[in-house]
Order: sequence, then C-alpha cells, then structure tokens
Amino acid sequence: EVQLVESGGGLVQPGGSLRLSCVASGFTFSTYAMNWVRQAPGKGLEWVSRINGGGGTTYADSVKGRFTISRDNAKNTLYLQMNSLKPEDTAVYYCHYKSVQSGFSRDFWGRGSQVTVSS
Repeated sequence: EVQLVESGGGLVQPGGSLRLSCVASGFTFSTYAMNWVRQAPGKGLEWVSRINGGGGTTYADSVKGRFTISRDNAKNTLYLQMNSLKPEDTAVYYCHYKSVQSGFSRDFWGRGSQVTVSS
C-alpha cells in the first residue's frame, strides 16, 4: 500500500523558515518524480515544485529562489525547505506522485501539512 506522510508544518512569522518532510512507502521511491502541491484557503491546487529521480528540480515562479526541494532516496523521504516565507504561502502542502503502469496513470497524495505564515 502506498503511503505518503507529510510533517513539519506549523505557524511561522513572515520572513521565517520551515522544512517539510514527506516519508514515502509502498513503492520504489527512487524511481519516481515527486511533487509538492499546495492549496491555499478558498483556492484550488497550486503546483509548487518537482524533483525527478535523478535530482533535477523545477519550481513555480511564486516560490523560485525561496524554496528548495530535495530528496533522500536512502530514507525514502522528500523535503521542501521554505525560506523567506510570505503570508501568501499559507496553505496545506501535499506530497504527490503519479504512477504510470501498463498505460494507466494514478495520482497518489499525502494527507497534507498545514503551513501558516502570520505575524
């Protein structure tokens, strides 16, 4: 059974930092690209960042230069280091990956970790 379990969220002041973690199990973590996706209150899902199995990374313009995605394949863990946080970064942050097997794709999500940026 696939499981994605996020942790590390919380309340932080503007300009502060947090590091999110996502522990994965039930699939071969090292072979899949992983994403962080967020949902702000009253808004839709927003893709934040992606890292492929080889470590290549991409970022949404809204977080580029402030957030860093990384992974530890030995620990089956995905990270998101968030610096210079802004109130508009307030959201539930989800760990995500898409599995494609025999022509069928399926999305897997964690339960999310709440990040609140407020003074």
